[in-house]
Amino acid sequence: MFALMSQVSTWSEPPKSPSLHTGEVHVWRIELEQPDELLQKFRTTLDTDELRRAARFHFDKHRRHFVVARGFLRDVLSRYLNAKPEALRFSYGAYGKPALAGEHQDISLRFNMSHSHNVALLAITAEKQLGVDVEYIRSDFASEDIARRFFSRLEVEGFNTLAKEEQVAAFFRCWTRKEAFIKATGKGLSQPLDAFDVTLAPAVPAALLRVQDDDASRWSMSDLDAGTDYAAALVVEGVVTKVKCWSASD
Repeated sequence: MFALMSQVSTWSEPPKSPSLHTGEVHVWRIELEQPDELLQKFRTTLDTDELRRAARFHFDKHRRHFVVARGFLRDVLSRYLNAKPEALRFSYGAYGKPALAGEHQDISLRFNMSHSHNVALLAITAEKQLGVDVEYIRSDFASEDIARRFFSRLEVEGFNTLAKEEQVAAFFRCWTRKEAFIKATGKGLSQPLDAFDVTLAPAVPAALLRVQDDDASRWSMSDLDAGTDYAAALVVEGVVTKVKCWSASD
């Protein structure tokens, strides 16, 4: 099985003009609570559909977070493509996974984004499919009942063998690893969550153990340190030589 580091946790200031080397994955992090100046800057880069989607949120906080997330996505991708953020176009797969469209549709850049509470993560690589997931840790959500609904039999058994004080962290390790995997495949929730197994026990490296109708060994998996009170995971198709993590303040 191709393995990443068990957890990636070194975040640094991002370069203005990043470049991807073979086998690299770049992960970008931003806090969604941003000043009005940056919010308005990002808003001007969004297309009509994105602005409509932002307007559908009932609470202003969620509208602001959506604008920051989409504006950040456009800003970061534009750095790789040497293009204006507002010039980017997107298409969406059968299950909603975004990809570059228009004049950039043949570019080998692949990306995936996730946001929860006040944090967004954006993962980027070349040619290979990938998925990233971040979740705000809520102890009231990490129950055996929820695990039985969304985890595989093996994962539920592993969850139940852990001491109570270890179960919340294990629950969200499992949850983010599974979400990152179904996002990487592009199948989303159409892929049965009990059709594959991931590790979840403490001190056991992140790994995909089994996949129905697929080869688990062709996927790399890692945890990401997204910050206090968050769990996050990254899944990439094939061999990963390096993961670079950048935290953006604006």
